[in-house]
Amino acid sequence: MRIGELTALLHLASPALPIGAFSYSQGLEAAIEAQLITDADSARAWIASGLTDVLALGELPFLAHQIGRWHAHETAGLALANSEFLASRESSELRRETEQMGWSLRQLCVSLEWGDAQRRATLATMTPLAQPTAFAFAAFAHDVAIDAALAAYAFSWVENQAAAALKAVPLGQLAGQRIIVALRAPIDAAVQRALATAPDDINTFAPQLGILSARHESQYSRLFRS
Repeated sequence: MRIGELTALLHLASPALPIGAFSYSQGLEAAIEAQLITDADSARAWIASGLTDVLALGELPFLAHQIGRWHAHETAGLALANSEFLASRESSELRRETEQMGWSLRQLCVSLEWGDAQRRATLATMTPLAQPTAFAFAAFAHDVAIDAALAAYAFSWVENQAAAALKAVPLGQLAGQRIIVALRAPIDAAVQRALATAPDDINTFAPQLGILSARHESQYSRLFRS
């Protein structure tokens, strides 16, 4: 891997990227409230399930195909897929999450003049914008390989989930690191599965996540916005 590609991936996967990921738990906080997560082992199992049964089947293959569409600059295909992804969100919280993070990442891409002017103009026309569509643009703009971009995206998701568990379960720092280490191989498997998934085979069916996320909207005590 080129050094420039590696540093771009580290930047895009960094928790310091100013898109607000730290303020969301993507249903994990609701799972804690429902006592599905009570300790480090159950937190690891929940995050692993989210990676292999949700992310690998839906968001990661969607991201892969959006990167391809940015390469070809398929404006109609990009907009249609973006709309379909937004419609697939299981609750209003998850819909607002991807819209807010997508908007923030677009602001960063435009402000730093990533990519070419024509594709930035296309990015500006998509409102609301899903976060994976914006991430796909950033990956394309930095000439990042698709498999590497998916790995960075998945790692960032796992790291954010572990950080949310540290705060909300709560867990110690070492427990959080054990979760991340344990999911290295599953991230690899999730990326390979996503790369082999055709657009028509993308699956966003996650009923338990949808129910918990909807419950989180009226949860009495909350640290996170989802």
